Amino acid sequence: MSVALAEERIQEIVKETALKHIAIIMDGNRRWAKAHNLPSAFGHKKGVDALKATMRACDDFGIKYLTVYAFSTENWNRKPEEVSFLMDLLGTTLQNELKEMHENNVVINFIGDTTKLSEKLQKILKNSVETTKNNTGVNLQIAFNYGARDEIVYAVKNICKKVQSKELSIDKITEDIISNNLYTKNIPDPDLLIRTGGEMRVSNYLLWQIAYSEFIVTKRYWPEFDKKALAEAILEFDGRQRRYGK
Repeated sequence: MSVALAEERIQEIVKETALKHIAIIMDGNRRWAKAHNLPSAFGHKKGVDALKATMRACDDFGIKYLTVYAFSTENWNRKPEEVSFLMDLLGTTLQNELKEMHENNVVINFIGDTTKLSEKLQKILKNSVETTKNNTGVNLQIAFNYGARDEIVYAVKNICKKVQSKELSIDKITEDIISNNLYTKNIPDPDLLIRTGGEMRVSNYLLWQIAYSEFIVTKRYWPEFDKKALAEAILEFDGRQRRYGK
């Protein structure tokens, strides 16, 4: 099968299965670097290239939403120099890539507690969101300083405030109310969760939203992930029977 025909088939699958949202746990940057006798920083930088390739692939295949796990609430426990590097990498990448992403019609959003980030980084994030908010292409959600339990606590606090102010009564609290108070309130739940690096856990990622997502774990490290890898995941997704508990 030619590359063009293969891509056309993936596009058909996306339409047939109504695949709208892919979430990814981008794992293995440091292990990839170690395997290549390189410092961790090289793995993280190579991971940025993988994200760019994946975004382009989503656009080519017709995937509307892509959510990626970039920095968890637990990642603050890493060595201070690595945390600092990751903060700088996000800011630098956004500044360097924003023009191209905007021209490619990407919509950028962030999920997580961004108030804990430096004022400089918060401004860069806000500028990225503001610049791309009217675009109509792939919606890229970057989970940064994100933890699903932290997100649920955030939602509970919001709901409690509404109950206290009598804006909402307790007996009116539903699953939809909870969903609408999460960081992801404006996007559909993931249809497919991909984890690179071979680890078999969800790592406090989108715990509420992935209730009925299909899971695919690949042994590829994140820096090795590309358009072909995404196509393979979509082909596997096509073979799944989504039962939703029925």
